[in-house]
Amino acid sequence: MTTMLMEELITGDVIEMKTPDNEVMTVLVLLATDDALVLDPCNGDTPFVLNSAELVEYRKFDAEALFADA
Repeated sequence: MTTMLMEELITGDVIEMKTPDNEVMTVLVLLATDDALVLDPCNGDTPFVLNSAELVEYRKFDAEALFADA
């Protein structure tokens, strides 16, 4: 995975992000707009909405980079 700062996210992206408790969680981007993200925490909890400006640092899963060496 690659650490990204302020890269545009699109629907279907899988990212790791820090929670307010400084824990790391993996989420699926269900919907991405310029202003907000609808994120599914993939743990059985209800998806939630996050203002795009609130997501400061995250790691985005990049399948192309992961399998480039294969």
